[in-house]
Amino acid sequence: MTLVGGTLSDLWKNEERGVPMAAFSAAPFIGPSIGPLVGGFLGDNCGWRWLYWLQLILSFVSWTLVTFTVPETYTPTLLKRRAAKLRKTENDPTYTTETELDSRPLGQKLRMILIRPFQLLLLEPIVLFIAIYMSVLYGLLYMFFVAYPIVYQFGKGWSASMTGLMFIPLAIGVLGSAACSPFVNKSYLKISHQYNGKPPAEKRLIPMMYSCWFIPIGLFIFAWTSYPDVHWIGPAIGGFPVGFGFIFLYNSANNYLVDTYQHQAASALAAKTFLRSIWGASTVLFTEQMYKRLGYQWASSLLAFIALACCAIPYVFYFKGEGNSPVL
Repeated sequence: MTLVGGTLSDLWKNEERGVPMAAFSAAPFIGPSIGPLVGGFLGDNCGWRWLYWLQLILSFVSWTLVTFTVPETYTPTLLKRRAAKLRKTENDPTYTTETELDSRPLGQKLRMILIRPFQLLLLEPIVLFIAIYMSVLYGLLYMFFVAYPIVYQFGKGWSASMTGLMFIPLAIGVLGSAACSPFVNKSYLKISHQYNGKPPAEKRLIPMMYSCWFIPIGLFIFAWTSYPDVHWIGPAIGGFPVGFGFIFLYNSANNYLVDTYQHQAASALAAKTFLRSIWGASTVLFTEQMYKRLGYQWASSLLAFIALACCAIPYVFYFKGEGNSPVL
């Protein structure tokens, strides 16, 4: 996941990258949205082991497709191959690249590559706060996924397969948001033309500024319709704005980091992914306890208030970030 943003940056120009980045951004959310739907029925009918067998099969298919269809896009590697070809065809050993002339030991190069994401995370306010924002949202998303079984299985006494059906509005929101990406990209192209093809990276935040409000709205709907005696459709409807808003946020964040850091885009995305994954994995460890202690309504409302507070971040960067060049 950390390399995809850099690959997309290599393959598409800034003004062309919106739709491919939207597809990439949607994938991490479509999976968790559809997973409970498929997993509920699969687990109830075939046993829990098939949940892992299915993931193994899909992972192998994905690995095969990526390995044999995605071309190399890393510029130093492409130049190195081109230089080798020229040395062979021209019989001229002077063709070489900067990478080949770099005499630093492999260990030193690896240290630089591995340390750079953490340098960006600690020294670049843009990377730090976007990473924090995405981490908070990622944590909220996974806490939200844990909340569904709590509300429907424990609160309403439903089975895992029936609970999985309640993720459909969330998945529809994700797909609907992804379907809007061509229109968002068209709007960005108009802005790009106003700046002669070189708009500030902060213009990528405009969709985030509009969509950030969908997350707390959906969470509040989920929170206050999650009473056991309230109709099941209430919490399910709350999933739609959450899914719809997340893709716009995630896509805008990825494009913003890629446009801002260009050649270091992979490292910037790696920093974001590292922090986001650590926090996302941690939140599910205490979500159930939080719901038991605070109750369904206030536990979900706490998530909504956190999401609401984070809405300030894109506005701060949009109005204050332009002109602040990266430090590294």
